[in-house]
Amino acid sequence: MLVFGTQVHIVTFLFMIAEGILFLIESVIYAIAPDKRRGWYLVLLTLLLLYNVTGGLFPDPKINISISLQEMIAYGTGFLMASYFPFYFYKAFDLKSLRWHALFGVPLFLMLPYLLFFVIMYAINEDLEKDIRYGVIAPFIYSLVLLWVMLRAIRKHYRENRDRSYYIEELAVYCAVSPWAAMTVLSWFQVSQLTEVLCTNTGFLFISAMFIRRSILLHRLEKRLYWGQAPFQNDLVKVEANCKRHNLTRKETEISGMVCQGMIYRDIADKLFISPRTVDKHIENIFEKVGVTNRVELARKLNGL
Repeated sequence: MLVFGTQVHIVTFLFMIAEGILFLIESVIYAIAPDKRRGWYLVLLTLLLLYNVTGGLFPDPKINISISLQEMIAYGTGFLMASYFPFYFYKAFDLKSLRWHALFGVPLFLMLPYLLFFVIMYAINEDLEKDIRYGVIAPFIYSLVLLWVMLRAIRKHYRENRDRSYYIEELAVYCAVSPWAAMTVLSWFQVSQLTEVLCTNTGFLFISAMFIRRSILLHRLEKRLYWGQAPFQNDLVKVEANCKRHNLTRKETEISGMVCQGMIYRDIADKLFISPRTVDKHIENIFEKVGVTNRVELARKLNGL
């Protein structure tokens, strides 16, 4: 079933509406409390929406754009979306081992085949079926390599940090992007728009809902901190051990323990006989070393939750 006399399937249209709403919610949350993971995820949602729009609308003879150009754009947004995944994991989750793939592997094995077969060759021979047959070979093989490399990077990150919450989040996003490895196969067999959109979109709705739920939880815990209440039942031995693991200084460890107990920065400054500005500087260094952006994440991570 198509909508508004276009080539867009009703299911694709519903995904577009849902993802548009999630994008607005995520944008508002990001504006209130900037978070690098959410920022990179907003880029991911933007690319997903672009992919759904172009993949749903094109090719359509009623649109005043040549069919060949429509096909190039539609396949291009799909390749662009898939190419962003390694960069997203590299930046959002700080998986440094993915740097080569994010910056060099993707242009070589995903974007170059797209430009060669879906742009240059297609513009010359106008035989899309033939270009798909040869153009997806390298991307298919490389997509399997990427899935393996990203999973290894996630596992390595967990072994080094033992942060179960982030580990679950990374695995959830990984599961959402994994079906994109089948995109080359779907292109080869030229499956229906419905099959394609269900395969590529379903996981992202779950991930967005999980991120929103996490934001609500963090907001509630932040309120507890604001009122001077510890957000968690602190394990002081574990907190000190994690401070040592993140190479915090003695003073930073002391301040971190006070933050975990729910003390506000002004009270910490009074207790340590230092200025609030000095506390702010210590907090900034602590956040950078531990890899967090707010007090709740710090307390959670130092408690190993």
